Amino acid sequence: MRITIIGAGFSGCALATELARNAGAAVDICLVGVADSYGRGVAYGEARPEHLLNVRARDLGATADHPGEFADWLNLTERARHSFLPRLIYGEYLHSRLQAAAQLSLAALNRIEQEAIAVEREAGAFRIHLADGSDFLSDAVVLTLGALPPQPLAGVGPRLALHPSYLGWPWQNGLDGRGAIDRIDRNARVLIIGTGLTMADVVTTLQRRGHRGPITALSRHGLLPRAHTEAPGPSIALPPTVLQALNSHDLRQLVRALRTLSPIVPDWRALIDALRPYLQGFWRGLAPPQRARFLRHLRSYWEVLRHRLAPPLAAELETLRERGRLRVRAGRLLRARRSSDAVEVLIRERGFAHASSERFDVLIRATGFDTDLERTSHPLIAHLRESGLVSADPLGLGLNASPRFEALDAHGVPVRGLYALGPLLRAQLWEITAVPELRVAARQLARQLLSPQLRAAVATEASRSSKAMMCTS
Repeated sequence: MRITIIGAGFSGCALATELARNAGAAVDICLVGVADSYGRGVAYGEARPEHLLNVRARDLGATADHPGEFADWLNLTERARHSFLPRLIYGEYLHSRLQAAAQLSLAALNRIEQEAIAVEREAGAFRIHLADGSDFLSDAVVLTLGALPPQPLAGVGPRLALHPSYLGWPWQNGLDGRGAIDRIDRNARVLIIGTGLTMADVVTTLQRRGHRGPITALSRHGLLPRAHTEAPGPSIALPPTVLQALNSHDLRQLVRALRTLSPIVPDWRALIDALRPYLQGFWRGLAPPQRARFLRHLRSYWEVLRHRLAPPLAAELETLRERGRLRVRAGRLLRARRSSDAVEVLIRERGFAHASSERFDVLIRATGFDTDLERTSHPLIAHLRESGLVSADPLGLGLNASPRFEALDAHGVPVRGLYALGPLLRAQLWEITAVPELRVAARQLARQLLSPQLRAAVATEASRSSKAMMCTS
């Protein structure tokens, strides 16, 4: 049985490692990913030395039964286990785990450092097409692509879109391998669209390069991610009012209960953390209108509380704001175009009816990751969508899938042998972008893929397809 995992970031590596540790010699595992970030992913393989993890080292083990494995791998002291380390180090940890699993596994773990550009159904299996023109067959395919490529920023004119003063992705490299962000003049007036974690990384990198010019960060609500505390606080148990709202899948009741509780608890962070084990089940039970209401009215506020900054980074941003070098604004970018000597933008600030015309030297898109299948330019996802093998969530949260992680086709029918893991499952689970949730899901899917029932079904399907081909010939 051949299992192909497409995407060699955290989700792909965690799943491949789980399979390699538990599969027998009759299983062939293929991990497909681009060479630049293979075994590490974009988040950890293409980060810069100044980019920090936003989770303490003690909690980042890639297996659910050993959350301290990352800290143990580094042989950290008790104090260091509570720190927020560079993301590049975490990428090395993931790569090391993958290599160790490959050496100890009875199953074959094949590394394919190529981009997968298409997956097609063929005789009860799947044919995977690679960017170099080669292809191969697989009995099962798991999509672990993580975030999709950023979409074009609305309002950006065609001339600006091709000009060096617009960075559609802050970490893009030129033909010489030099980062586009490294070409920004240190005195440039910079406008960043987005005020989340990506923006924080951009500002940090600019400061490490000695940037002196003013920086403006713009988003719909103008909210910055909140900070972790220096030392972890005690955990709390959720009271009956919150548990009742979670169990009844009542979004309005949950919000009311949390608002009542938040002034009472010693630290709101403990309340957010206590919710996490319940959120996937809660989200599954929400009706589509309630999900849409959450995304429209509460999503921005939830994300700044849920996805927090490492304390040193939060302190750096606050210092820049106090000195007037970083300005955070709430509003919308209506238009951006390239003039002869600047980027001219129209911004309508939140609460104002009229827009203001302003000039900057550089415009950077830093709006975080995307999982909208309908609008993506990703070649593999676009091919799967157009062929009907996957269907897009109407709210733009990823693909439609069954509770068993199977992709649903254009008719809403599970596609046997085609699975997804990671952020593409946000439509079903919402909380499926961070290590604690991903490592649990990776183990669940690995057990499912290696179950005797699935392997028997694969063997039966292969036999039927073989007989059908013989009859045809």
